[in-house]
Amino acid sequence: MFDLLIEYIKSGRIRLDRRRFDVKATYHDPCNYGRRAKKRFGHGFFDEPRWIMDQCLENWVDLHPNRLHQTCCGGGGGALTTGYNDERIFYGRRKMEQIRATGARMLVLPCHSCHGQINSIKATYGMEDLTVKYLWELVADCLIR
Repeated sequence: MFDLLIEYIKSGRIRLDRRRFDVKATYHDPCNYGRRAKKRFGHGFFDEPRWIMDQCLENWVDLHPNRLHQTCCGGGGGALTTGYNDERIFYGRRKMEQIRATGARMLVLPCHSCHGQINSIKATYGMEDLTVKYLWELVADCLIR
């Protein structure tokens, strides 16, 4: 997905409006696209999504820690469907604290497990107003027609 979006943007096949969103945003590095891909394939997808974020948004900040040292959201590996909801919600508190520390009102991520986890726990942590978007969804919302 990252390489295809980058190709489309660089080639001019799609054009984006960086002023579409007037909120501070941040990006979450999913475990599978980052650490696991780096370990398994020798390349973690860290720079690619950030380049895409730069094309879509004027106001975004990185989480800390990030990239290889990012904090897991707690929703991967089937955790959303295991029945251990109390544990999953408790584990996700570190990610929610990390997001809160940025002051961001929008979280962008490419992973469906992370998307489901963050959306399912944000109210528990008093962050009901946090907008959670897939990276491809952000690109689609920024398209110039």
